[in-house]
Amino acid sequence: MMHRTTHRFLLAAAVWLSLVSPLFAQFGESSYVVPLDDQTINYDKAKPNDPITRLQQWIKDGKVTLENDKDHGFLPALLRELKVPVSSQMLVFSKTSFQLRRISPSKPRAIYFNDDVYIGKVQDSDVIEISAVDPNLGGVFYVLEPDADGKPRFERTADCLQCHASARTAGVPGHIVRRESADGEEFQILQNGTTIIEHHKQIKDRWGGWYVTGKSPHHGHLGNQTFSERETERPDRTVGANVTDLSKHFNTKPYLSPHSDIVALMVIEHQARMHNLITAVNYESKRAMAYQRVLNEALEQPMDTIGDTTKRRFKSASDALLKYLLFVEEAELKGPIEGTSGFAEDFQKQGPRDNKGRSLRELDLKTRLFRYPCSYLIHSEAFDAIDRPMRDYILQRLHDILTGKEMNEEFASLAAEDRAAILDILRETKKDLPDYWHAK
Repeated sequence: MMHRTTHRFLLAAAVWLSLVSPLFAQFGESSYVVPLDDQTINYDKAKPNDPITRLQQWIKDGKVTLENDKDHGFLPALLRELKVPVSSQMLVFSKTSFQLRRISPSKPRAIYFNDDVYIGKVQDSDVIEISAVDPNLGGVFYVLEPDADGKPRFERTADCLQCHASARTAGVPGHIVRRESADGEEFQILQNGTTIIEHHKQIKDRWGGWYVTGKSPHHGHLGNQTFSERETERPDRTVGANVTDLSKHFNTKPYLSPHSDIVALMVIEHQARMHNLITAVNYESKRAMAYQRVLNEALEQPMDTIGDTTKRRFKSASDALLKYLLFVEEAELKGPIEGTSGFAEDFQKQGPRDNKGRSLRELDLKTRLFRYPCSYLIHSEAFDAIDRPMRDYILQRLHDILTGKEMNEEFASLAAEDRAAILDILRETKKDLPDYWHAK
């Protein structure tokens, strides 16, 4: 009996360590990429459930027809069907697309987004690039172009994963907003590298390679300009600031909007990283629980047992997500920021509100991005799809942080009034919260 028990334990430990150690050791580190062929993820073979998959089915069923506009192709119809506002348009001239030869400061690529889809359109191209958020798989990538009959054809592509499943995306298929320096000859200055832009980056260090429209009188930035190699060492951040008209830089008429809104840029920078962390946590949970079940079976433990190693993995993953969710280390704004396209108004109209009219989508834009520092993506399908044990763990920790039960140094910057407001808003707007959330 003792021999068989010991044998089972050693076998389970060997299986556990061989499967778990790489991810547990590397989670959260910049160099780790989750193996997408892992049987718990099955990224390539699993059927997606994202906005593009659903739209394709509606088109097939005859419920939706995408009109081909003579000037903009399928883009306007696609934005309408996916409920992506034109006001979200941002313009980027760094060559960060597989259509890089068509992109330049005189012909920037247009980017549009909502909570669960990102769309890219290059001038003089029939191809539309799409990154959609699948609740279980993370970022799923498509191109849309006319077929031989001129009808819209969506094709899923793995080519984008070369950049979009890397250290830059938290090691999972995801989304990137980055800063790069371009010179006057339309080339990237490679020795400057690439910087991923998130909400903790100072405004002064954002938007190299982007056009930016908006007023930010207390902030300089790197947008709206190209550089020589010498200038990148000590760039003049005032040159491109407070620009509201881009027509002196390039012909804006071929675009749906003349804007590249500063507020839209700030929101997408938060959102892209938040999506990636949600996916990374979901992947981590699926793998951790798969290995826990192997261990439980080998040791003849109850299948709902969660061991100390799995709990440590949960904590490590949830630390990263909760800090970002609650805007820990967010860069403080030095003064008001104002967009030009109406994106701020369009964005704030959406989303659930509590009985006081408060919403997690309410912008601040004076000292920080949002009035209430908790990501609106807590309401997303992707957050709700996090593997149940991990999601329960995250919700418990979030409740403990907001109620003051967990008062560690990492969350000390979250003011008491903000904790109370976020707690109240979530109690009224977040569906299916555990009962303890509603206890007074």
